Amino acid sequence: MPTLSEVARHAGVTPATVSNVLRNRGRVGEATRQRVLEAVDALGYRPHLAARALAEGRAPTLALMVSSIANPFYPEFALAVERAARTSGHFVIICNTNEDPVTGRAYLDQIAGTLSEGVLVTNANLELADLHVTESRGTPVVLCMWERPDDPPGLPCVAVDFRLAGELAGKHLLELGHRRIGAIVGSKASGVHATRYEGFVDALRAAGVRRNRVRHAADTIHGGYTAARALLEADPQLTAIFATNDLPALGAMHAAADLGLAVPGDLSVVGITDIQLARESRPALTTVAVPTVEVAGLAVSLLRELIESSYGQNARGKTKVPMRVSSAPQLVVRASSGTPRSR
Repeated sequence: MPTLSEVARHAGVTPATVSNVLRNRGRVGEATRQRVLEAVDALGYRPHLAARALAEGRAPTLALMVSSIANPFYPEFALAVERAARTSGHFVIICNTNEDPVTGRAYLDQIAGTLSEGVLVTNANLELADLHVTESRGTPVVLCMWERPDDPPGLPCVAVDFRLAGELAGKHLLELGHRRIGAIVGSKASGVHATRYEGFVDALRAAGVRRNRVRHAADTIHGGYTAARALLEADPQLTAIFATNDLPALGAMHAAADLGLAVPGDLSVVGITDIQLARESRPALTTVAVPTVEVAGLAVSLLRELIESSYGQNARGKTKVPMRVSSAPQLVVRASSGTPRSR
């Protein structure tokens, strides 16, 4: 593999000039710039990112921490992050914690500040205290998809009003005429999906519906399947199921099919997020879409601002922690919801 020095000799310039051209820094004449770029192409030179990070004390990469790359939401979000990061010349390292906080802390210790200039964190099963430690060491951290805009986490974040998302789902089912509605929460009672369920309950209470059946389950298709079967076996008269995420909602539709129930004729199903599978399922899933691409762009932009301002090095002296709030979630009505019929 050719080196920076070999490119410099081929172009008849200094290594510093080659570096300035590649990083678009300093004053370099157009003729010299073209000569360097031609030498790069002729030799097939590619920058050594690790060496650059060591030499400059900063890496041209951002770390994105996710809880499970097997969950289709995270590849979709990662793609949006990667596209946003490329506009500033950054690469993205995906750190899959596999829902293990020990693995997450290991990533923070080994990558933050060395292989990456900053860290984006989705639901990665990490304690806020761990992220504060990373920030205190000089590496900016941004929480993506923070679910409580009215309750800031004390770290820079991009927030989405997921309580509103749950409320919109509940109102949609109520407006269709449903009153016997089950709920599947894709986390523990105090987990990350609690806010979504609270919004759903708010909608029901406002309509005078005081009781609904609920099951907590894994945020997976299988988790939704198991929970939906339990709900329908406990109350066969349910006419609708709300799930706090699209995967459990898809699992609920599978359960309905196995029980001989038509969706939406016998059972309406509504989720939250609007992943690609929601659009491609049959019937297509009614869901409350969150602005995934917008959140990715806001998160990358905020992280870049923090990197340029050395926020991580001075975070303790800050009086206000930045938070960006995305546009509101939007109900997307598809084929999985309809008016109830008695069974």
